Amino acid sequence: MIRPARFLLLILLFLAGSPQLVLAEVFTISDIRIEGLQRISVGTIFNYLPAKVGEELDTARTPDLIRALYQTGFFKDVQLERDENVLVVFVSERPAISKVDLTGNSDLQSDDLLQALKDIGMAEGRLFKRSILDNIEQELRRLYFSRGKYSIKIESTVTPIERNRVAVAIKISEGLTARIKRINVIGNEAFPDDELLDEFELVTSAESGIFSSSDRYSKQILTGDLEKLKSYYLDRGYIDFRIDSTQVSITPDKKDIYITVVVTEGEVFTVSDIKLAGELVRPKEEFFSLIKIKRGETFSRKKTTSSAERISSLLSKHGYAFANINSIPDIDREKREVSLTFYADPGKRVFVRRIEMIGNSNTRDEVLRREMRQLEAAWFSGEKVRHSRQRLQRLGYFENVEIETPAVPGSADQVDVNVNVTERASGNISAGIGYSETGGFIFNTSVTQNNFFGSGKRVSFALDTGDASTKYQLSFTNPYYTVDGVSRGYSLSYKETDFEELGSSNYSTDSGRAVVTFGVPISDLDRFAIDTGYQFTYLKVGDDVEKGGVIEQFELDQGTTFHNLSVGMSWTRDSRDRAIFPTDGARQRLSLETHLPGSDLLYYKLRYNQKRYIPLTNRLVFKMVGEVGYGDGYGEDEILPFFNNFFAGGIRSIRGFRANSLGPKDSDGDALGGNFLIYGQLELLVPMPSEELGKTMRLKAFYDIGNAYQIENVDEIELDDARSSAGVGLVWMSPVGALTFSWAKAIKSGSGDKLETFQFNLGASF
Repeated sequence: MIRPARFLLLILLFLAGSPQLVLAEVFTISDIRIEGLQRISVGTIFNYLPAKVGEELDTARTPDLIRALYQTGFFKDVQLERDENVLVVFVSERPAISKVDLTGNSDLQSDDLLQALKDIGMAEGRLFKRSILDNIEQELRRLYFSRGKYSIKIESTVTPIERNRVAVAIKISEGLTARIKRINVIGNEAFPDDELLDEFELVTSAESGIFSSSDRYSKQILTGDLEKLKSYYLDRGYIDFRIDSTQVSITPDKKDIYITVVVTEGEVFTVSDIKLAGELVRPKEEFFSLIKIKRGETFSRKKTTSSAERISSLLSKHGYAFANINSIPDIDREKREVSLTFYADPGKRVFVRRIEMIGNSNTRDEVLRREMRQLEAAWFSGEKVRHSRQRLQRLGYFENVEIETPAVPGSADQVDVNVNVTERASGNISAGIGYSETGGFIFNTSVTQNNFFGSGKRVSFALDTGDASTKYQLSFTNPYYTVDGVSRGYSLSYKETDFEELGSSNYSTDSGRAVVTFGVPISDLDRFAIDTGYQFTYLKVGDDVEKGGVIEQFELDQGTTFHNLSVGMSWTRDSRDRAIFPTDGARQRLSLETHLPGSDLLYYKLRYNQKRYIPLTNRLVFKMVGEVGYGDGYGEDEILPFFNNFFAGGIRSIRGFRANSLGPKDSDGDALGGNFLIYGQLELLVPMPSEELGKTMRLKAFYDIGNAYQIENVDEIELDDARSSAGVGLVWMSPVGALTFSWAKAIKSGSGDKLETFQFNLGASF
């Protein structure tokens, strides 16, 4: 092969900037030959090489050819030569990565690190670049520094292997985590150190728990803590408060960190005046009613900001989607006063061009659209958008609902509403064998579809058999029987119950029921329902029941077979933010069930239940549950059948006590239940360690109190007889349904009470 040295010398001189290249030879390329390729195809070279057969080439163009091939990143060396009229391209490919090994990383997961390396080009099959490896080492150090590991050591080894490949090994020596030894605040006179440091997420190692990482230094967390400190002062009138400096020092052994924050507090300012300015498209009275800071009060940035947000929400409610509210302070430092002006810039009134449903692959569009309170071609309302999202979440069909309102391109007065949903499995087909404390061994099978074929209708068939009961049920509900939201449902059920197996007296009932239910929406939150039904009950009394007791006397007076016609009415108000694992809002239900004249048994039952959720922080939720129930007979007998009594105890009312075991008892100590029930539950809902677990699990600490009573009038209620317990619980949305577990200890119990520390149940109350 001929490689003229003169042509190569001219190229080198050109790259060196020699003026002699002006006299270089020019030739027409008759062919292009590529040398040195191993994995990269010839076609790839020709795609990037800015020269073709038949073109003229002189040495003035060769730097462009070499540069174009270098810029592909495929080669570590490129040379051009001339063989008569043939252009010869010599390349040396970069080695490919055969494998990447990570060792010594216990604080960070290998899978996460390898995925991160892959995202930036350091993975098996990719071309090896030393610059990328250097950047990786720097990024790893930064990442470990953010976790408080300042003695981190990283050693990278690149080992050449056959077929122009390399093996990359990254050895990490994490070292010990540096802990915060002390946090000092200098310059504070109005508030003591401990009060200010209570606002910090970072704490010292002496204050941190065994399993806590809050004593690890993080620049991002410290920045957030400093902002909290500033807000603490601004919310208490210190308008001129400033942070003069922040010093973070580490000991030579890189084990202890000291943080010093120097502040200047300034003086306390009060509000001298409150004004409105700008374009006020609503009456002034509406704006002033939303401003919660008053004249003469100490200035508070929190109150000022929240007042501006409420005004913005008011304007958004009336179609001003892009309203901007600025609070402008006029500070008089001599008098230590501040005059606040809320300047309103509502912008143009906006209407909705289009509403798009995204992510509902199974659920029909109409099911989502009928829950929307924001309509197409109507004025935009932030309040209606928020209510629409809550209604969709309360359906229980979706794991997540997000609504975006992007502006329409090229239009200043239109927005689109994009509803993004993530569907959850709304149907369930199951069969299994289990065990329950109250029901013994249970066989169950069920087919339930809460969103039948994506129509929003609910269809269910269930069969449950166990030691204590056997139940068959078939039900159907159409939540939109009419277009304006009137629902209609049917239910057929048959149940055999052995109350002795449930911990009550020795009797059993066989009952069947057929019910038709209609529901009428009163408002977005309120619903009224009425149902009519027929029920038969057959009572079987055991031989060993208490002689002359309530059960035997009822059998003698009333018989054992009963046919009844019933009417039920209920009012429900649901303001929860979602149906499953709510974090805010409440659900209330008041119901009345009564048997009509002509029935064998004339009685009524009145119940009120409430569940309220109060968010304490972004992740902590306080839950309150309360229920009151009362029943009595009317007509000639005026008696509530004992087998329809209220029972207390168990995982659904007062945990730590056996289900249905509390309240009045017979002479054998077996529960009879009562005609009055009252109980309450206080729960602290604790977040799971990870967000992914939080989607299917919820931890709780609880306190329960209550009991069942047999009374003639309210004055007979002995609240001193109430039972109470405390403990912890877990709700898990498992593949077979919601599972509830509780561990409880009785705080106040009575003689003869049946205690159970551990309880569980299939099915949960959210």
